[in-house]
Amino acid sequence: MLGKFFMQLKTKVLLFIATLILMGMILTVFIVIPQLKNYSVFLKHANENFSVGISLSEVDEIYLDDYKPKYLRSFDVLHYNIHIQLFPDKEEIKGDVEIKILVNDKSQKEIELNFYENLKIDLLTLNSKILRFKREEKKITLVGGNIFTDTILIKAVYHGKPKRLGFGSFTFDKSYGKPLVYTLNEPVFASTWFPCIDVPDDKAMADIFITNDSAYSSLSNGKLISVKNVENKKTYHWKTYYPISTYLISIYSAIYKSHSDKYITAKGDTIDLYCYATPENFENAIKDFSDHKEYLSVFEELFGEYAFQKEKYAVAEFGWNFGAMEHQTITGLGTRYITGKKFFQDMIIHELAHHWWGNAVGLKTWKDVWLNEGFSTYSEALYWEKKSGFDALKTTLQPKFGDFSTGTLYNPEINLFIKMIYDKGAWVLHMLRKEIGDELFFKLLRIYYDTFKYKNASTEDFKNLAQNISNKNLAHFFDQWVYKGVGIIDLDIKWTVNKETGSYLNKIYLNQVQNGYDIYKFPIDIKFVSDSSINSLLKTFYVNDKTETFSVVTKYKPREIIIDPEKWLLAKCKVAKGSN
Repeated sequence: MLGKFFMQLKTKVLLFIATLILMGMILTVFIVIPQLKNYSVFLKHANENFSVGISLSEVDEIYLDDYKPKYLRSFDVLHYNIHIQLFPDKEEIKGDVEIKILVNDKSQKEIELNFYENLKIDLLTLNSKILRFKREEKKITLVGGNIFTDTILIKAVYHGKPKRLGFGSFTFDKSYGKPLVYTLNEPVFASTWFPCIDVPDDKAMADIFITNDSAYSSLSNGKLISVKNVENKKTYHWKTYYPISTYLISIYSAIYKSHSDKYITAKGDTIDLYCYATPENFENAIKDFSDHKEYLSVFEELFGEYAFQKEKYAVAEFGWNFGAMEHQTITGLGTRYITGKKFFQDMIIHELAHHWWGNAVGLKTWKDVWLNEGFSTYSEALYWEKKSGFDALKTTLQPKFGDFSTGTLYNPEINLFIKMIYDKGAWVLHMLRKEIGDELFFKLLRIYYDTFKYKNASTEDFKNLAQNISNKNLAHFFDQWVYKGVGIIDLDIKWTVNKETGSYLNKIYLNQVQNGYDIYKFPIDIKFVSDSSINSLLKTFYVNDKTETFSVVTKYKPREIIIDPEKWLLAKCKVAKGSN
């Protein structure tokens, strides 16, 4: 009788376990996997070509060079005063923009700005004088004769329907049947909605005024100065206290609910934190964004204090459903990534990291885009390392491993936002950390940030600083991984063991067989594993040639060797054991 009872109990327990397993499979298929598929297109490295007027695959080196205004270094924008009135029902805008510019070369006879010609100009003046102007598809040239002074003020009044280019640039969207307006300028599409010098290294201050129907909240960069109601319209005035690149200037306008919080820095300063989301997603957004104080604390410790303390840090829901965008102090996050389950934490961490790498420390040119994306991608891994240890960093980096055969990291020439720029960029920083050691690597990050905060840096700037701090010649490192090398290391390794008196002689024959770069030079760890883990031995060798032979004496006969056990190296390895 007791045996029968236990048999019935065992059957019930097994049925219960089977039910749990089945429920787990259902959750995995219908919830987890779809979210992971969404995550695979996160950020701009989704390898998507967005057909909204011009595909990003067309934004290559030639396009970017042609886009630059003439006489670029003759003029330096100091301030943008941007008034934008929105008409969502007609998908049109009215603009009134003043640009204060420092003139470095007063001998110039004209000034060229980026501004798309489909927007109709109602008034254009320079220092209050109406001037002749010429228009091309992406530019406008003001012809002024000898009227340039130390500083000039250009005023443009215009109207029309903005083009949607690149990732969308200026978008009139719908959220649950209600208008949602947002911009996404990266890399060179700010000029689809306001005239500017649209290059990343001409940072300026900005006042941004957004007018929409009074039911809508309008958001932008910087600090909110005022909200004014006139009849059925509402105008929001946002002001920056720190310089900003044009591709990071943004507006959002929708029926938003908001949540606020405060972060107290290590120095005791206060940073205002905000979450903006549509009513339908508001509760989930609060849950997803709730860890920002923790993220800020880690990055402040690793890199230095948050650069925009007088303004804010905010995340706003927007309609771009291919990821997120690091608009300065007001990150945009696509609706589909708001789940209430924190499925996309790495995305949110990545965008915050851009406020160190990309926003505070800006690019000198788009050829250097890996300094933005590679740094922010590696910052994801550094965050998890800080919270959960080195294994968490390895777990974060492992899915970002690839063959990266599409081009060089610097000046990728083709699509700027391919996976390589993000993931290989992160791995290059990881390998640089191995090359110079933890202490110098983190010192380098902090000094790089402090040196170029509110300025712009190039790959060469970063390389020179790395060499100065490490006191090492890193020319070959940057050539093979950044400037010239395509792909990754590919190694054929042969290992032999021969018994000698009281010991074993191990020989490692290493051969580089990759095609993208002839001879990589790098440190490599090899672990000699015995049957007893106590006797395992870890040795580091430096590879300088295409073929190398290393000898190691062990007191035991290793049963295997593990190449790069801690995963420091972008390399494929094939290991064969030779005869004794």
